[in-house]
Amino acid sequence: MNRTQLKRSSILRMALAGSETMYPDGHGETFILRAVRIGAVVALYWFVSITMVFLNNYLLDNRELDAPLFVTFYQCLVTVGLCWLMQLLSKVCPGLIDFPSVKFDLKTSREVLPLSIVFISMITFNNLCLKHVGVAFYTVGRSLSTVFNVLLSYIILKQTTSLQAIMCCGVILGGFWLGVDQEGMTGTLSWTGVFFGVVASACVSLNAIFTKKVMPAVDGNIWKLSYYNNINACVLFLPLILLFGELGSLASFSRSSDLKFWGMMTLGGVFGFAIGYVTGLQIKFTSPLTHNVSGTAKACAQTVIAVVYNSSSKSLLWWTSNMLVLGGSSAYTWVKSLEMKKTPQRVPPDSAKEKLLPGEKGNLGV
Repeated sequence: MNRTQLKRSSILRMALAGSETMYPDGHGETFILRAVRIGAVVALYWFVSITMVFLNNYLLDNRELDAPLFVTFYQCLVTVGLCWLMQLLSKVCPGLIDFPSVKFDLKTSREVLPLSIVFISMITFNNLCLKHVGVAFYTVGRSLSTVFNVLLSYIILKQTTSLQAIMCCGVILGGFWLGVDQEGMTGTLSWTGVFFGVVASACVSLNAIFTKKVMPAVDGNIWKLSYYNNINACVLFLPLILLFGELGSLASFSRSSDLKFWGMMTLGGVFGFAIGYVTGLQIKFTSPLTHNVSGTAKACAQTVIAVVYNSSSKSLLWWTSNMLVLGGSSAYTWVKSLEMKKTPQRVPPDSAKEKLLPGEKGNLGV
């Protein structure tokens, strides 16, 4: 009995006093310091992701400038500029910043092009969905990514899905339809926004599938992929901006010389770039499963903030639809993580984490 108490007290004393525990990368780190570090990383991810969604909603809800394609194009342009800046800083401060040196190669750009087409579709429909449904309904409106992931994986990759995972998708579908019904009852439903949300969900799944196919072209480096993806996107957006007549909206925009407007536009691009970094950071210091759980909790907090900010009144069934969507998504993540543990992995854990990043990326976030 005394020995048991001694062990327990010793463990507690070591944790509080700062005894070292071995971190996965081999470095000694105290329990408290590790907990604080993980908490800070998760908080940073939440801040960047939620701020980016609200910032994009602010930019896209501008009634003076109806040019969602241009807004998205500008954010891609900022991302390319930040990639160049990070390359420069990594050469000046190699010990502080680690960023791959990338020289534009036309052959690599062509190999990435199919993904880039899916990529611009994803971020464009993401933004259009956010523009029409707002932040509060955005979680439900964009909730079918998991369902499309299962469907498209079967159609394109011939990958089957377990009954448990399919049941989770059924819960998500139920939450989606209930959310659409409840939003319609409040008189604020935009069927255009719902359509864009469904298409965006499909594009998110296609983006993850195509990313895996083109990763070898960029040596498996996610930042190289982001660099080529956004360069291609900038080029592809130009004819689309002309085709949809957004140049006319830009020409008649009264705030074209307003530094505050361009500052907010640039900030949106910075946050779009930062979401890729903080996503990778959260996965590195926690795990892919924890990252998905954190993303689900973040989506819930994001919805609550939007409802409170807009002083909206939502019914119990409306909140139930959100809980079904978030609960189904969390359950799906849990089921898939259990299945992955039972299946032997062919790649090292670090490599597996890297390959999970592309599906989580995007200029808008989850």
